[in-house]
Amino acid sequence: MVDKLQRAAVNNCSQFTEIAEFVLSPNLSIPETALEFASTLLIDTVGVAAGAARLEAGQIARDFAVDFQGAGQAKHAATLMFDGRKASLPGAAYAVATSVDNLDAHDGYNPSKGHIGCAAVPALFAFAEQHPRLTGRQALTSLTIAYEVAARAATSLHATVSDYHTSGAWNALGVAALGCRMQGCDPDRLRHALGIAEYHGPRSQMMREIANPTMLHDGSGMGALVGVSAAILASRGFEGAPAITAESSEVADHWRNLGNVWTIEKNYIKPYPICRWAHAAIDAVRKLAQENEFSVSDIRSVNVQTFNEAACLFPGMPQTTSQAQYSLRFSVALMLHYGRIGPEHISGDGLINKTIEMFLAKIVIEDSAHHSSRFPASRCSDVTIELNDGRELYSGHIEARGGPEAPMKISEIEEKFLDLTSLTLEPSRARSIWGMRDKLLNNDMLFSELAALVSPPATNAGV
Repeated sequence: MVDKLQRAAVNNCSQFTEIAEFVLSPNLSIPETALEFASTLLIDTVGVAAGAARLEAGQIARDFAVDFQGAGQAKHAATLMFDGRKASLPGAAYAVATSVDNLDAHDGYNPSKGHIGCAAVPALFAFAEQHPRLTGRQALTSLTIAYEVAARAATSLHATVSDYHTSGAWNALGVAALGCRMQGCDPDRLRHALGIAEYHGPRSQMMREIANPTMLHDGSGMGALVGVSAAILASRGFEGAPAITAESSEVADHWRNLGNVWTIEKNYIKPYPICRWAHAAIDAVRKLAQENEFSVSDIRSVNVQTFNEAACLFPGMPQTTSQAQYSLRFSVALMLHYGRIGPEHISGDGLINKTIEMFLAKIVIEDSAHHSSRFPASRCSDVTIELNDGRELYSGHIEARGGPEAPMKISEIEEKFLDLTSLTLEPSRARSIWGMRDKLLNNDMLFSELAALVSPPATNAGV
């Protein structure tokens, strides 16, 4: 299959021409609704970056970028978001994307089985530092292009390979497209950039990480690093083979609606800093708790019916943040005990909770053929809670909140933003950043106004 795709890509330039026109056109027309949602996704991801600033994974990644991925000249440096120090453009994008990926509260797109914004947003901030006159709308346009390219690269990849690769394998192409547009590259340089990004994108196995949760998460740190590097290398004349996930005739259907269907509007926003696969079950117990009167001590058992991938999540009591984020059983227990899930529940003392640990034995996770058949288009679960008095509470089939199937209100997204940033940002700074969600759409607003709020270190970032 790979050889066939490689041969097809070589002679399929017309398909790339349409991609290049979309990515590089100075007069690209994007629906206002898409730009508005791009602004929401951007600020939501900024909130995740702020919330992640104090996590160990983020600290390690930022220190690594400063120590080993520095810029040889000041003009090639970018400020690490919520840190204040500088690294090279690829280094800054890598560090922040790794940090965001490890809090695991970032947006995603169901058909991609992964995430775009966690790589694209840090790359946008890195490149934007080279363009002080960049407007908010111009930045949102570039970000939207990255989402559209990455989404199609993802579905193309999943349709043509046997393994399930992490987001870094394909969101690198979206980052490369963003970088080429912001650097003013021509179609030839874009073609090489996409080829470089695809060739070097991390073809890491997602289910291996699910089975052994670590700081590697979804590979988006490397996706950001590769995507930014690809755009810069191509702009300097470095050549890359054609990207088969963009140019092969085998994937033409995935690109045919580019510029007509705006997938960015179909991205979900996570209510919780937990793997998306667990969200439907979390929302199911949340619904039952809101609709019925009972306490945790009243519960005899909890039965979760879910799709296969969610059933494979980490089964035991987590000892690390990564294990906690990839644990369906633990996250369901958190929701039942606290009525919410915040960063404090999946890190530090939140991982040392004997009450939660004992409660895990009451939760049974089962693979449902019905729910599995609907994945990845749907992330659905249903939950039955049996109480000590004999009552059985049934949730019905629940879609994970935050996507087009069950959207969150703007007030809920704002509440999430303020919750995630509460431990790292002063309230006035957090609200100023949230206020940029609307201001970015103004024609005369400079993106540097947002960057100025994001550049200084987060409060207690080293805690």
